[in-house]
Amino acid sequence: MGTQFQVVEQDTTNKSPLLLNSNAIYKKIPVLIHNQKPICESLVIIEYIDETWKNATPILPLDPYEKAVARFWAKFVEEKFTEVMRKVVFTKGEQQEKEVKEAKEAMEVLEGELKGKKFFGGDKIGLVDIVLGWISIWLEIMEETAGVRILDSEKCPWIHKWMHNFIDLSFVKENIPPRDRLVHYYQQIRQNQMSCFLSK
Repeated sequence: MGTQFQVVEQDTTNKSPLLLNSNAIYKKIPVLIHNQKPICESLVIIEYIDETWKNATPILPLDPYEKAVARFWAKFVEEKFTEVMRKVVFTKGEQQEKEVKEAKEAMEVLEGELKGKKFFGGDKIGLVDIVLGWISIWLEIMEETAGVRILDSEKCPWIHKWMHNFIDLSFVKENIPPRDRLVHYYQQIRQNQMSCFLSK
């Protein structure tokens, strides 16, 4: 039986006292609250879950070297791709073109790391798969919203195949929000960001 949990959705344009009190430094999601104590930042939360709820399928490798390698690539995903994609959505013109170029370059680096494997973790998902897994659901939406193209399935066939493998996992498939909701979400936050940009 899996661990029971409750999801508390947040309006990031009108942050709740719970979020602001739980993550007083960065004031952003995600936050995991366990035993009435908040744990902040995605990578930290994943490792906390892995260490707290021990099971037969660990998220991080047990071997110290393989664990270090997984942490390296997870950090690469966060800094060189995820953060860049946020800028792609919230910028335009030359700045957006620069971010798109960086995102594509990072994608090609990840393609080289994944080549020959079903998942970054091998035959089963691991830390890097979880950290990058959002693109299986969100990337197409972000591309549509920002009017750009990041993933070239001919240049990155392994990433393309990996996305299908990831989204085909039952626990992923069962928790995907409706597409129109995702599109509306990104259209709204991009519009808000662009309004702030134009008012400066």
